[in-house]
Amino acid sequence: MLDVSVQGWTDRLWAYLKSRCSAALSEQKEACTKEAVIEARREPLALINLKKKNEETGEEELSSRLEHCRARATRHIFLIRHSQYNLDGRADKDRTLTPLGREQAELTGHRLASLGLKFNQIIHSSMTRATETTEIISKYLPGVKKISTDLLREGAPIEPDPPVSHWKPEAVYYEDGARIEAAFRNFIHRADVKQEEDSYEIFVCHANVIRYIVCRALQFPPEGWLRMSLNNGSITHLVIRPNGRVALRTLGDTGFMPPDKITRT
Repeated sequence: MLDVSVQGWTDRLWAYLKSRCSAALSEQKEACTKEAVIEARREPLALINLKKKNEETGEEELSSRLEHCRARATRHIFLIRHSQYNLDGRADKDRTLTPLGREQAELTGHRLASLGLKFNQIIHSSMTRATETTEIISKYLPGVKKISTDLLREGAPIEPDPPVSHWKPEAVYYEDGARIEAAFRNFIHRADVKQEEDSYEIFVCHANVIRYIVCRALQFPPEGWLRMSLNNGSITHLVIRPNGRVALRTLGDTGFMPPDKITRT
């Protein structure tokens, strides 16, 4: 039998946890619903008013109308993990890149520039280590616009399966999971109908986010995200075809770095 004071504290704690989880799940549902609607609108069939008939024949002429609503461009998504950073920093602003981390970012920037592609934009996590990595990489890609977003911040996307004993941020899954799923739905999709040329986009973020995105994009069980490992400054390349099919060109490539520059912290 619990002491009355202890029982009261337990009841209050349980009520608090239920309210937090309920709010988080509500946010996740709202975010996923919104993004699902956006993704549905990318389907060619969703862009056509099926009730509208041809005035002369009375037929819908579905195939010809669908052709005008199909995506024609391919999107190339380059997911870059941030470089090595100071693990001893207590706050995010203190977790700056190490000297080696800055070298890694230089090597990644040089590698991206050597591909000879016309990059459209760099979207990066608002966390310090990702922002600093972006600043160094962008020196090699002059003129490419940079966009910061909180959606790509590091977090715990979903409880891994099989479970791990050394890392169990259960309470965080409800908060981070909705945000990271929203990031996936917002950024990983087929090209817009109005996009005429293939695009090449860089996303500088974090290992957990990238691994989750790869699982979701390839339609693998997202619970398996922790089975993959990514080096600092690595490049992961996804290709999204006009029909929505996704292919993985490279996963965590750091072959352009000397062996003594490769880390995974």
